[in-house]
Amino acid sequence: MIKTVLFDVDGVLLSEERYFDASALTVWELLSSNNYLGLQPEEYKTNFSDDEIAGIRSRVFENDLVLKFLKSRGLNANWDMIYLTASYQIIRLLEQIKDKAQDKIENWVTNEIDRDVLLEMSEVFIEKDLSLDFNSFRIDFAEAESSKAGLFAHLDLLAQKKLGVTKTSFGHKGSLWSTCEHISQEWYVGDHHVLKSTGRPSVQTGKQGFLTDEKVLALPEEISELFQALKDSGVVIGIGTGRPELETIEPFQHLDWLRHFDVRNIVTADDVLSAERAYPDSPALSKPHPFTYVMALSSKSKSAKDCIEEKLPIENGKETLIVGDSLADLLAARKMGCTFAAVLTGLSGKDARTEFEEHQADYILDNVLEIKDLVLSMVK
Repeated sequence: MIKTVLFDVDGVLLSEERYFDASALTVWELLSSNNYLGLQPEEYKTNFSDDEIAGIRSRVFENDLVLKFLKSRGLNANWDMIYLTASYQIIRLLEQIKDKAQDKIENWVTNEIDRDVLLEMSEVFIEKDLSLDFNSFRIDFAEAESSKAGLFAHLDLLAQKKLGVTKTSFGHKGSLWSTCEHISQEWYVGDHHVLKSTGRPSVQTGKQGFLTDEKVLALPEEISELFQALKDSGVVIGIGTGRPELETIEPFQHLDWLRHFDVRNIVTADDVLSAERAYPDSPALSKPHPFTYVMALSSKSKSAKDCIEEKLPIENGKETLIVGDSLADLLAARKMGCTFAAVLTGLSGKDARTEFEEHQADYILDNVLEIKDLVLSMVK
């Protein structure tokens, strides 16, 4: 019998398309804008059309093959995908100037790469005829271990090999990761919300954001009816998402979904980042680590430390159904001993069925609306 249903958001309730658009625009801005690496000498604009965004995304993520590759390796956070993609391009650019700027490169990559360092790099790049290579990413990462830690470690190894240095700062979430995160937030939440979202003002202004322009994976009123039907049957519902709180709450309010939830059952990337800062010696807590779902299941009654140290599998785990679209969600559910329902509305669509079958998902559904009949049949 299912007593609790925890939903992921992206690829389950809301399309990931806008996040992927913002991710591609972030990588492109970091490389192109004079506020960063300045490979595009003319003034950088922020009012791209949908067709222009599609073209940038197609190039940056190799027609989304890079995104699918990273998801297949268990990476679920867009900020990490941005960081890996952007860092790889920086490494490839530095590789093209290493014969004449080795000392500078070694100084740059062995220390934190903040915006000032990026601007120093841009002064060297502008004098050279450099090329970007987005199509080699999957080739160079083919041997990386299938985990976030493995991908970050492999990035470090690639940097050392390609740049001829013995140490780099690419393997951890430092200043460059934070820069990528901030640009991404500018694109996603827009000028109006970026200070609230990040605590920092926009560097590149003029962005409207996507918070009220989400693409929903079923009619909003049908998803609302799903939430209400579960609650009417005595099922507790919650959210475990890699989105920040603002990017979860604002769209849910706009779509009139927030009224269905106890906010204590909504766990976001903000909770994960807060816990990681409080306990820096803990492993990475984003999915596939079960921390997000453990905290949501507890209605935030447990401390972050207790959630990190939760004994797994949890007691009566099969009474909780986790609904997700990715391997990271499945792996988190499995560690917890929970029931898992995969929905085929994520980035890979119906092509994800084979992967979910190979990993023996408990249920594989075409979309989130099928959760209603599935759960209600178990409640009766």
